Amino acid sequence: MPDPALIDEAAAFLAGRVRRTPVVESPVLSRELGVPVLLKLESRQLTGSFKVRGALFAMHRLGLGTTDGVATCSAGNHGLGVAWAARELDIAATVYVPSSVDGAKLDGMRRLGARVVPSPFPGFDDTEAWAIGQARAEGKPWISAYDDPYVMAGNGGSLALEVLEQVPDVATVVVPVGGGGMAGGMALAFEGRRAGVRLVAAQLAASAALAESLAAGHAVTRMPPVDTVAGGLEGGLGRLPFEALHHRVHRVHRAGEAGVWLGVRRMLDLHGMLVEPSAAVAVDACRAEAWGSEPGPVVVVISGRNVAASTVHRIVNGPLPA
Repeated sequence: MPDPALIDEAAAFLAGRVRRTPVVESPVLSRELGVPVLLKLESRQLTGSFKVRGALFAMHRLGLGTTDGVATCSAGNHGLGVAWAARELDIAATVYVPSSVDGAKLDGMRRLGARVVPSPFPGFDDTEAWAIGQARAEGKPWISAYDDPYVMAGNGGSLALEVLEQVPDVATVVVPVGGGGMAGGMALAFEGRRAGVRLVAAQLAASAALAESLAAGHAVTRMPPVDTVAGGLEGGLGRLPFEALHHRVHRVHRAGEAGVWLGVRRMLDLHGMLVEPSAAVAVDACRAEAWGSEPGPVVVVISGRNVAASTVHRIVNGPLPA
């Protein structure tokens, strides 16, 4: 699990190598919640999501060279981060993806030079188990998308330090959670510097691995595949993220599929801003949760923007899911 020193190391290494993404206020959300609501726009990160942070730091920290190559499994954004970092470091990258992977993310990984291998499975967990076996057979070093201390320090740790610098009086952070790497890294960073920051975890209701893990008292590492536009949030929770999160989460919001669609629509309507469905769960938490008298400011992590045009068209023009 990342310790404070590893998080500091990640932040120092990534400074100047990835973007320091902006924070902007959302006037409408601020009025609705009764406190200042600020959007941390990781959607403007180099690869269109926060995932490049952890990928770049992990590959640097592992000391991978040109002859090693690297393999990973991804629903899209981590694969984009690994592909970008591999190109920068002149390392060959293989990314195993579910058969249901978003087309925009698939094309992006290939444009960055990665070898992309679709799996026989639509779900992330089945794909990851299969991919680990494939990578082992080929002798390739493996980088988890979430269950890795370097990935957690880069993705969540460095992001949390930026939030604290940009919004020193932040009271609550709303963050999307899939495998838990970003949220776990953020939780550890906040505990070491601002332990009072509330962490609201926004999950996909149909694949709420964090909520199930908290109820079970251990990491639920496998979840059944679900049909969702928010493929980046489908699947189980990592063991290291669970250790970081199990007593540090203020509450968990479960977004239904309709809430995900509404989150995408609201960001387009309110800000003219495209966010991917996996990021929209955090927007839905602002709409649906009972915030009551909790103090602000609230920072909402907009984790990414990578989504196929056909998916956007369906979300904007189609009927809401039941």
